[in-house]
Amino acid sequence: MLLSILNLLRRLPVVRSASLAFFLILTAGFPPAYSQGDLLITPRRVVFEGSARSVDLNLANIGKDSARYAISLVQIRMNENGSFETITEPDPGQMFADRNLRYFPRSVNLGPNESQVVKVQLTRQNELSQGEYRSHFYFRAVPLETPLGEAETVQDNSTISIVLKPVFGITIPVIIRVGESTTRVTITELSLKRDKDQPVLSMILNRTGNMSVYGDLAVDHISPAGTVTRVGVANGVAVYTPNPRRIFSLNLSRTENIDLGSGKLQVSFSAPSDVKPLKYAENELILH
Repeated sequence: MLLSILNLLRRLPVVRSASLAFFLILTAGFPPAYSQGDLLITPRRVVFEGSARSVDLNLANIGKDSARYAISLVQIRMNENGSFETITEPDPGQMFADRNLRYFPRSVNLGPNESQVVKVQLTRQNELSQGEYRSHFYFRAVPLETPLGEAETVQDNSTISIVLKPVFGITIPVIIRVGESTTRVTITELSLKRDKDQPVLSMILNRTGNMSVYGDLAVDHISPAGTVTRVGVANGVAVYTPNPRRIFSLNLSRTENIDLGSGKLQVSFSAPSDVKPLKYAENELILH
């Protein structure tokens, strides 16, 4: 085990610890939950559109220990499988939002069960052309320093010691939208497979237009007799600009009373339930 870790470390590039922590978080994929470690953030995404000029982000420490978090803006690319990676230059058709945002404070110290508001303001909106601008807030846990006067552990220099300290972080999108949306979505290439005993529905979400789309997926099984049963839900699914599509897979409920070999699956993609109901796209898969 130790040899495997050493071989891995030799292959890693020499980077600063914060960058390495961010790299590890992003390559693990962007989770649908908007809490990480003991940090809870609301709202889970920030969107400036219409007359909106400011937003309050609420940060809460739901843990039992004090914690400090550094706040920054980063740029992220979404891959077609839904994974994320950091970038410094925008892809063709992508525009960053960071130069038109102001936020304060840049770091927070939170005791157990404490909360604090981070103010986010839109600036220089008149300089923006029509379209969508996106960056991501990155909240990184700052490891607590060893108090002065506390004795450090004396290590035996004749042996190799590796200490892995995980640094938790979370990102949330911040989006500026200017002008009317021309975005449209379709659902294609539906297919049902089984991973051992788990039924998995695969699909492609196709996006066209000038802005991202974000919503909830719902899958209903409709029996030959017309009985409708909800068998799958995925909330907070996004297809960000400039991506024309996202490949998505959803584990369906395993219900003994449902025959996934007959009837059909109806798939709908709609606006989140906490906003005005709007169905983006719908399709169905006939089961044989």
